[in-house]
Amino acid sequence: MVEEMVLALKKESKFKDRVEHIEILPPKKPIYGELKKDLPQNLKNYLLKKNIKLYRHQCNAIEYLRAGKNIIITTPTASGKTLAFNIPIFERLNQDKSATALYLYPTKALANDQLKVIKELENLSEIAVNPNVYDGDTPPDKKPKIRKTSRIIISNPYELHQILPWHRQWQKFFSNLKFIVMDEAHHYRGVFGSNVAFLIRRLRRICRFYGSEPQFILSTATLANPIEF
Repeated sequence: MVEEMVLALKKESKFKDRVEHIEILPPKKPIYGELKKDLPQNLKNYLLKKNIKLYRHQCNAIEYLRAGKNIIITTPTASGKTLAFNIPIFERLNQDKSATALYLYPTKALANDQLKVIKELENLSEIAVNPNVYDGDTPPDKKPKIRKTSRIIISNPYELHQILPWHRQWQKFFSNLKFIVMDEAHHYRGVFGSNVAFLIRRLRRICRFYGSEPQFILSTATLANPIEF
């Protein structure tokens, strides 16, 4: 497949004279991991249905989140970042029927993609979380029901800025908030990153007001200095 794509580029008149170097990296053997404690059967069934075996970095992420730690996942694209945090979140929401999670994405397209992934996980695992996107395109008449019934809400920093002044409408959700996911974390840098940092401080203050202390999960495929970040 890769060789065919390279050959097509070399034959294409627009690109053939611009190709300076071609290097094909050989595949690496996967490094799988083991969890200290088994997942609940419904999540094990999901992994079986999808023919998924957890990688070592996914198991490490799950164990850290089980221990109540905040984490940042930095691993290449298509290496299972999303699954690394979705599994422990669903595990917690399965154990605690009132627990909630907030997913923040920098773009609507990413938010909608994540909604599809979460809905599939919900359907195959039979763990009811009623996920929904909550942003500027959400019909106003649907927002109260989402706030009341959704245990996983997917949004963005811009909408969160609009939500926080009306936090009393979110009392149930914020008081049970266990996880805040910030995927594609490399977007939050520069002036935009500074503004988001202040936004998160406001969010944490409101969570403390309602008696919750959510764990933070950051995820990125392109950040070279995750510890400094």
